[in-house]
Amino acid sequence: MTKASGAKADRRPARANKKNPADMPHKKDRRQAAASVLRLEARTIEGLVEHLGPGFDEAVGRILACEGTVILTGMGKAGLVGAKISATLASTGTPSLALHPTEAMHGDLGRIRPDDVVVVLSNSGETAELTALVPHIRRIGASIIAMTAAPESSLGRFADCVLELGQVDEACPMGLAPTASTSAMMALGDALSMVVLGERDFSREDYARYHPKGSLGRRLMKVSQIMRTGAALPLVHLGTTVLEVVLANKKTEGRPGAAVVLDEHAGLAGIFTDGDLRRLLEEGDPARLKEPVDDHMGRNPITVTPDLLVEDAERILREHKIDQLVVVDADGSVVGLIDVQDLLNTHLS
Repeated sequence: MTKASGAKADRRPARANKKNPADMPHKKDRRQAAASVLRLEARTIEGLVEHLGPGFDEAVGRILACEGTVILTGMGKAGLVGAKISATLASTGTPSLALHPTEAMHGDLGRIRPDDVVVVLSNSGETAELTALVPHIRRIGASIIAMTAAPESSLGRFADCVLELGQVDEACPMGLAPTASTSAMMALGDALSMVVLGERDFSREDYARYHPKGSLGRRLMKVSQIMRTGAALPLVHLGTTVLEVVLANKKTEGRPGAAVVLDEHAGLAGIFTDGDLRRLLEEGDPARLKEPVDDHMGRNPITVTPDLLVEDAERILREHKIDQLVVVDADGSVVGLIDVQDLLNTHLS
């Protein structure tokens, strides 16, 4: 019987002998090594300021004038940085996408059009996949911006303008792994994106449009986006009985915790909340439900406008310890209602 006939042979690779903890670097040495990396990368980013020249101005101008898409491409880790820069541009008003250079040579060149701008990232400027790609981009007619440490490289000579990184020493102990160079690319890409943003007519409202979810989007949402209107807005008039108000609320879409009371001119007269109803019922006299809501509603309710930020509306609710806000337009006409539940829903969405 062979050795493997009774049980499966263990084909797992042999583990290297574990190091003795006593032989491993002291924790303080690790922190010192980390600090050296951070200082080197910080110096590299600071050094970019010296290389901000006419090429940067031209790159900003080309992106602002671009009538197509700003395309970012790079190989390996530079490509990952390009994808992040593309995402930043897209979220701040510049149509953008990331393109893998190898996929581009296998059909994705069709994504590029003559009115596009292509930003090509390569520290050396001699990355084979990129130097093979840029002539094809040139033939399509798109503008080419190179981000490189070597303006005189093949990539730099092909480009319409160059975003220069300057001489970069990698933080890798072997001087091989892209570290300081990719940090520099990221920082320069952020600088490019923010300068472009600053020169566009791009508002907080535009930013909110591209960030509808998450904490960023919620901070920029306006009351008009979440307020109750139409069939979800309970409106009653002075003289309506409390019981009729309760029934109206019950039939209202979303079952709000309050009804807005209007006067004879359809102006705001007050608000009747679930709290008002509870206090009335605690008196123990069912006959009071037939009394007009005028006698039990809250007068002069706090109002907000539709263009108020949701986070400000939440602050008002919290400060006044209330659950509803009446929304009025510039003329004081009732246009909506905010319920605390609506704010909770923005947290959950």
